[in-house]
Amino acid sequence: MKVFWHLVAFALAVLSVASVWFGGLNQDEGWYLYAANLVAEGNLPYRDFFFTQAPMMPLVYSVFSGFWKHFGIAGGRVFTLILGLWGIVFLVALARRIAKPEKRGLAALLVAVLLCGNLYHLYYLAIPKTYALAGLFVAMGFYLLSFEGMMQMAAAGLCLAFACATRISLGVMLPVVALGLFLFRRREARGGLGWLWFGCGATLGLLIAFGPFFFGEFLPGLLAAQKYHAARGGFDIVLFVGSASRLVRWYLPVVVLLGVGVFGLFTGAANDDCGVSSKARFVWWIALAGFVSVFAVQMLAPVPYEDYQVPVMGLLAVVAAVVAANRLEIRSDVLALAVLGMTWAGSFGSPLLQEWMIDGQDRFWVLGRDKSRLSQLRTVAREIEAIDPGGDELLTQDIYLAVETGRKVPRQLAMGPFSLWNELPYAGAEKVLLDENCMKRLLESAPCKVAAMSGYSFAITAPRCEKTPMNVQMGFWNILKRNYDLVFTEERFGQGSTPLMVLKRKDSASGGGEGSVQ
Repeated sequence: MKVFWHLVAFALAVLSVASVWFGGLNQDEGWYLYAANLVAEGNLPYRDFFFTQAPMMPLVYSVFSGFWKHFGIAGGRVFTLILGLWGIVFLVALARRIAKPEKRGLAALLVAVLLCGNLYHLYYLAIPKTYALAGLFVAMGFYLLSFEGMMQMAAAGLCLAFACATRISLGVMLPVVALGLFLFRRREARGGLGWLWFGCGATLGLLIAFGPFFFGEFLPGLLAAQKYHAARGGFDIVLFVGSASRLVRWYLPVVVLLGVGVFGLFTGAANDDCGVSSKARFVWWIALAGFVSVFAVQMLAPVPYEDYQVPVMGLLAVVAAVVAANRLEIRSDVLALAVLGMTWAGSFGSPLLQEWMIDGQDRFWVLGRDKSRLSQLRTVAREIEAIDPGGDELLTQDIYLAVETGRKVPRQLAMGPFSLWNELPYAGAEKVLLDENCMKRLLESAPCKVAAMSGYSFAITAPRCEKTPMNVQMGFWNILKRNYDLVFTEERFGQGSTPLMVLKRKDSASGGGEGSVQ
């Protein structure tokens, strides 16, 4: 089986490089890294800058901000991928622990193949979103659940609480796991208190992560962040079905392996325990329950993007690999080869590759790319530096460009296109609606010497993320035109492949004032 591990390592190396260097830019990765930079400088979310997510990611990432301060977005991606790969290591170890003894090597290999050979999974573990860090905490938590000790139960609760503090929707796993531990112990009649220790660890983790932000000057910003999410309500069955369909496409080998494994589960001998302990069977079932609970919560989001599920797809891979290894009467090398072939075919045929290499089609002609989006970002960053040598400010809503250039943006724009335009939206938690006049004052003040505006600029009205009326957008562009001169245009730039206009402030423009940077 050693040859299969070599093939896994080869696939991991190739797909990791592709994900980091060729992977498309995502607006989120800019403002997550920018938030971490702010924390590294002594600022805190909800008090000093508006932040709509749970606090764990910028707090953890701030310790390692030197990666992207020196290497830009590429540094942030490499660091994020390292976290994601550690999560895969824990998932592989989890599969080894809960498979039957003679199938442990096969189960571990199948998990590695399913995750390390999946281009979609590795891409979303590489770009700096919450997925890699949250997935690491989830993997650590369930790995610890496979042990019997009370300290391991408490540590598992701590890890899953930190996962919730990274991505709030993962918090649904806390009651699911606690209830599972309680019922399992009752059925086993061992008198254990694993559920209580788990609860103590989870409570401690929540207090560490969220406790400081529920008091004083932090609370208005924290409440405003929750109102931000609540403002984008509703449910659309069409979006639900579309998201689920795409998720199956991205993880088809996992779904197929799970299907054949479950078929073997129901066609095997009655009351067959597969040669594993009741604790191992419990962890398998609670991993499945954890995945289902998070999947259901995230699919109920107003726009249920399928990548929301990335932090828990590793759990489903473990569930599929273990049940297939335990139940299928197939030679290990044949099963491993079949799964490897499905995974590689899925990655080679992934629509992501086409998205990264071309920009669509203009009638008859394919619009190819002569460089990756990350390389293009770095080129534009160098050109901005040439326009404003040594500058430390940039007027933009493409925050990955601010991170790449090592510059600050006006505080109203710290969340990029998802920013509220109020100067301090967290100062009054009830005020979370668009303040058009605030953006006008910002642009009229011409706060930065250089501006970089793409098709995302002024287009989104937060918090509902609706399209800004065209007359309002044109008003903003007219103000910008009065204060800035166009230096150059970069075609098909960044997420969405929209034109990026780089502008320089006119000598007559005021500068400073309303658009103070942070």
